Amino acid sequence: MSSYFTDLAQQYIDGEWRPGTGSWDIIDFNPYDGEKLASITIATVDEVDEAYQAAARAQKKWAATNPYARRAVFEKALRIIEDREQEISEVIVAELGGTFLKAGFELHLVKEFLREAIHLALRPQGRIIPSPVDGKENRVYTVPVGVVGVISPFNFPLLLSLKSVAPALALGNGVVLKPHQNTPIVGGSLVAKIFEDAGLPGGLLNVVITDIAEIGDAFIEHPIPKVISFTGSDKVGRHVATVCASQFKRAVLELGGNSAIVVLDDADIDYAVDAAVFSRYVHQGQVCMAANRVLVDRSIADEFTEKFVTKVKSLKVGDPRDPQTVIGPVINSQQADALSGVVEQAIAEGATALVHGTTTDNLVAPSVLTDLPADSDLLRQEVFGPVAFLITFDGEEEAVSIVNDTPYGLSGAVHTGDIERGVNFAKQIDTGMFHVNDGTVHDEPIVPFGGEKASGLGRLNGESMLDAFTSLKWISVQHGRSGFPF
Repeated sequence: MSSYFTDLAQQYIDGEWRPGTGSWDIIDFNPYDGEKLASITIATVDEVDEAYQAAARAQKKWAATNPYARRAVFEKALRIIEDREQEISEVIVAELGGTFLKAGFELHLVKEFLREAIHLALRPQGRIIPSPVDGKENRVYTVPVGVVGVISPFNFPLLLSLKSVAPALALGNGVVLKPHQNTPIVGGSLVAKIFEDAGLPGGLLNVVITDIAEIGDAFIEHPIPKVISFTGSDKVGRHVATVCASQFKRAVLELGGNSAIVVLDDADIDYAVDAAVFSRYVHQGQVCMAANRVLVDRSIADEFTEKFVTKVKSLKVGDPRDPQTVIGPVINSQQADALSGVVEQAIAEGATALVHGTTTDNLVAPSVLTDLPADSDLLRQEVFGPVAFLITFDGEEEAVSIVNDTPYGLSGAVHTGDIERGVNFAKQIDTGMFHVNDGTVHDEPIVPFGGEKASGLGRLNGESMLDAFTSLKWISVQHGRSGFPF
């Protein structure tokens, strides 16, 4: 495993591994024990430019490559991940502080999305559209946008990098990837290594490990990329969207959430408890789709709350390398401090802590809070960690109102004994995704993924990848002579 953190602690530009030329280093730490994993000299604005220039040079030939030949690269990338799954899991656990359960969950999805990328290489098709003009043939071609800039987050860095990188490449584009500073290997250079070993031509995929303190807006302002795919906070996403709009770039934004899981009066309570605990506490709650809010009909609230609290108290907190651990560390000390602040603020506002988790270094034990005043801002913001807000309601109408009372609209779930009641409930929620009798955390390769309101712009997955990473070009052919009015 350690070879990943030594061999891959570099920039990957124009098919070459090389150090950055910045004046300082990003230090990659294990969030559980503070071990220094890697030291990476950051990329400068010049190297961002070199990366985009390399992608643009390589892209034309790649776009002209037979899509069956492009497809072979993704088939090999999938085999590489399957062959190296155990060592990649160990790297995920070390760099992210995720458990092996979480690493397995992420790698399962990575393989599913690579399988979809294999098919996506053959998806673009041309169309012939009728014309009102005699003798005219209208051809519509699906073409690559050119070069795509991808900015990925720290929570599922391998998945959320590959989720944009692989489809963009499969559809004939070049890519420059900027991973999060806390996950430069898993979210960045590991992706480059997989595709290098899979035979992707040099220059098509470039990875720049850097920080906005060094490059400012250079990554998103650069004139070459036509699309910026960003996954992260709505605050940064708003800025990315503003810059892109000013330069007529397409922005694909997968942003934060404040999802709710709703338990109606006819729900299977034990099953709903299991779904709610997973939806809130998977990967320490560092998931955009996580259920910040757990809404329970007042008629079953006592039974649900007792069982929910009991299960939360049973979650083992500690070393993510321990197979029994469910709650590992959050990504850094700033996140840990912020989460402690959220709990203290909630209690100061009048909330009752049914479970009051302690914080030790980056280990934040689960908290369960109830009776938070309905006007509290904490109920409307994203809480990226293991803190659950329990809320009671009287009837569906009130539940719908509470769920929608947030700037976000990403995911959610409802539990009920009546499937159609659940579907009708879901239709009233202002989200891009909603699940009946399940958890809030789901992603599938061919189902449109994305949010409403402050949770983002656009969709990814399946056919939506064509909308994100290709453009339409109309070429008309006039058979015979056209008539002109003068």
